[in-house]
Amino acid sequence: MPLAREMMQGGTSAGQAKALNGQSNTSVTAAGTSITDAFDLLTSNTVITTAGSGTGVQLPSGEIGDSVDILNLGANAVIVYPDATANRINQLTAGSGFTLAPNTACSLKKFTATRWMAFLSA
Repeated sequence: MPLAREMMQGGTSAGQAKALNGQSNTSVTAAGTSITDAFDLLTSNTVITTAGSGTGVQLPSGEIGDSVDILNLGANAVIVYPDATANRINQLTAGSGFTLAPNTACSLKKFTATRWMAFLSA
């Protein structure tokens, strides 16, 4: 995906260019200990700044082809859950989340109606 400024140089308005790159929430506090009470993500780019032990986030409801990027800058690992209890991330069972360590990031893409794939940073 091109940078917003590159799209604007091609004639796209600033608002449209930024919308195409997705919205960001740069100050999220992870919450809950399961898919039912984890913090609900609403943007495609998220920075977790506060993460208590065992807390998590749940992916936003997505369409096939949607992508979500998450950076965990909290002091603890967080659990990243799919957008619905019937959905899966990678090889995990439906409704289960994976651990995202502090100071790491992941990109997730929704490939089917029920399947997300996560790509983790080092």
